[in-house]
Amino acid sequence: MLYTEKLRTSRRDEMIDITRQVRSAVLASGIREGLAVIYCPHTTAGITIQENADPDVKHDVLMRLDEVFPWEHPKYRHAEGNTASHLKAITTGSSQTVIIHEGKLLLGRWQGIYLCEFDGPRTREFHIKLQ
Repeated sequence: MLYTEKLRTSRRDEMIDITRQVRSAVLASGIREGLAVIYCPHTTAGITIQENADPDVKHDVLMRLDEVFPWEHPKYRHAEGNTASHLKAITTGSSQTVIIHEGKLLLGRWQGIYLCEFDGPRTREFHIKLQ
């Protein structure tokens, strides 16, 4: 089964918790044992699993990515001017796979699934493939 979700981002860099949407897809599918693949079809956004208890973690992650990949760099050549967003997306990756066990996502106590926006604000989509 394939589910497609859309969302609107509001900042250039942000991490949006999409765990609820993935859980809803698993519940709607009726799958009890399997895998959920969460995939982002954009070159300037990514998917990651990260702590969802303390919002400062998102802040710190985005801050460090900005320090490692600054928006402005004298050697960047990409004409669109968003090289940093591509580098951040490479770092986070475009997908994550989560085990489904007894009808639930097998995430750690403090884990959430995030769409990472690095070139917003934009309308983004992500896919959830359940097997």
